[in-house]
Formats: sequence, C-alpha cells, structure tokens
Amino acid sequence: MIDRTYLQWPFFEDGHRQLAQELEHWSAAHLGQPHGTDVDAECRSLVRRLGEAGWLSYAVAGHDVGGAADVIDTRALCLIRETLARHAGLADFAFAMQGLGTGAVTLAGTPAQQAQWLPRVARGEAIAAFALSEPQAGSDVAAMACTARDDGDAWVLEGEKTWISNGGIADVYTVFARTLDATGQPVGGAGSKPTSSISAFVVPAGLPGFEIAERIDVIAPHPLARLRFAGCRVPKDRLLGAPGEGFKLAMRTLDIFRASVAAAALGFARRALDEALAHAKSRHMFGATLADFQLTQAALGEMATALDGAALLTYRAAWLRDVVGQRTTREAAMAKMAATETAQRVIERAVQMHGGLGVRVGSVVESLYREIRALRIYEGATEVQQLIVGRDLLG
Repeated sequence: MIDRTYLQWPFFEDGHRQLAQELEHWSAAHLGQPHGTDVDAECRSLVRRLGEAGWLSYAVAGHDVGGAADVIDTRALCLIRETLARHAGLADFAFAMQGLGTGAVTLAGTPAQQAQWLPRVARGEAIAAFALSEPQAGSDVAAMACTARDDGDAWVLEGEKTWISNGGIADVYTVFARTLDATGQPVGGAGSKPTSSISAFVVPAGLPGFEIAERIDVIAPHPLARLRFAGCRVPKDRLLGAPGEGFKLAMRTLDIFRASVAAAALGFARRALDEALAHAKSRHMFGATLADFQLTQAALGEMATALDGAALLTYRAAWLRDVVGQRTTREAAMAKMAATETAQRVIERAVQMHGGLGVRVGSVVESLYREIRALRIYEGATEVQQLIVGRDLLG
C-alpha cells in the first residue's frame, strides 16, 4: 500500500486531502487495466471518463479548493497527476494535456474563445493540444520558424510543429508562431528579441492548409504527431491576447504545469517503490526473503528518502504559487529536475530488484521504466532546468 502520510504535510489543506482520497477511490475503480493497441481510442475514452467524473475541471479552467473557478490550484493539479500516474500513465497524460492545451486560452482568451472551448474540454467532449516545439526549435523557442502572416481578415500560418502531444486526435490546438506583417516584417511586442514577435492562436483541427504530417511512435505509447501548416488561414479573432504576447503566454503556461510534471514523476516512482516493497517481501531466496537482506533494505531506504526529497521540492513549488502567490520559475524547475531524475533512479532500482521479471514486457516496473524516460525530456529537459535555476541564481 502506498504511504500517503505526505498528505499531512503543511502544504495541503483539508480540501486537498479529501480530493486525493476521492480520486484514489475513483482511480482504483476505473483505471489500472492494460490498454490495447489502439492508443488513440483509449486516450479519447480516458478524456471522456475524466471529464464526466469532473476531474478535468481542475486542469482546464482552474478549480480552487476555496471555490474560485478562475484560478488553477497547483496543489490540486499536482495531487491529481501524481495519483493518476501511479495508477495509469496514459490517464495522467490525458488529464495533463487537456490543461496544457487550453492554458493559454484560460490565461488570455477572449470571453468568446473561452466559452467556445473551455467548457467542452473540461467535460471531456473536446481534446486540446499545445503546439510549441518545432524540428529545429524545441527548448530554443527563439529559433521558431513557423510564421503567421497578416493577410487582412486572417493570419496565414506556414511551417511545422513536432512532438505535439494529442497531435492527430485533438479538436483544438494552441499554436505558437512568429507574426509578420503583409510585407513579411516581424510584428508584435516591443523590443528586438527574437521572441518579441511570437504570438498564440486557437486553431481548430480540420482547417484547410492544416494537416497531420506524421504520427510519431515513442517507447511509452501516446498520441504524438508532427503538424504541417501550408497557407492555413486562421481568422483574426483566433489570436490569443495581442500580437507578440505568445512567448510570455507559453512560459506562463509551462510555469503552471512544470511542477505538475514533477508530480507525475512522483506517481511513477511511488508505484515503483510499492512494487519493489511487495516483491521484496514475497521473493524467497537462500532460505529467506529478499527483504531480509541488508542490501535490499539499504536500497529501499535510499529510494524512499530520495522520493520524499523530490516530493518536498514539488509541493513547495505548488504551495508557493498557490499561497504566497509568487512566480515559481526557479522552484518549479528544481522540482521538475529533481523529481524526474529521482524517479528514473527509483524505477531503475525497482527493475533491478525484480531481476528477470523486471524486464518482462507487461510487468508493472517494465512499463514504468518506459513511462518515466520521456518526463526527463519534455517540457524542458533536465539540462534546461539546470540552466533555468543557474541563471535565476545569477540574477
């Protein structure tokens, strides 16, 4: 049984503890069964079920424990991702991408834009995606090549996006592109930085000139694609905020959800530790159980200690954002870096402890080993988080 005494930490309120308990019961009843080969269909089903149960409202338009519906409660977001990830990685993915895909709409959308998409996404009736990365511009957003040219009554999108989660199954995409005037000159915010002309757009699937160029398979299957825009006309009222505000919107969205990536990693690691404990107690060898050996005890002690350290960093970042109200770029980067790296080590140790069973396809720890690897890369690789922290320290 997972040790959930961390819920007594002072980072949480009673509403968070009740939320975690209710989601635990729901997850035990609705998740945990291996999904089939049709990952798209399973993801659509999970989005629908999460929406019907009300869980998506915590990610999409925000859901404060105190009752304010216009603020994202980061601690609730993290607790939900941790719990879902512990039960089923694809469920965590389905939940998180609904929030990430509509984050900029929540932050800067017009009332009409929000009314059109947020309720549907929160109910699980529409699927959202966040389209920022490009073939030559992943973490280097300043190198963005996708453009949106002013053509009177519309912006004309040209270029590609890649590694886009929910690509191919999403109903709406938040797309970031470099805005140009009719002559091809950058337009947007003040300043000469390469990011000052990046803007954000709400782009429904199926617009002429917008296609799924490639579906991408990865070691832990989930919907992922490369998008292509060729003369795609996006009406002017699909712009989010003002021209040139896209980079700030993207960073604000990632600031909100980066700590929750750490929480998902915690969920994977807690499940791995739970599996390791159960295996150690039941595995008989040399006239004893695996748990009787000091090497095993030392390994478990190290795993649990590292996990608590990562959890403290994660929920500190969430608490600072929710309660203190400060920007948590450094703290969220620390949490994301520590939690994903720690989870990789904890899961690796759990696989090793299982021996041959640990690498058998279909075993829990084998699945976790594949699930965790991507978290050390997406939404900013570990090395990017190190740079964020270092630069913040230097002022």
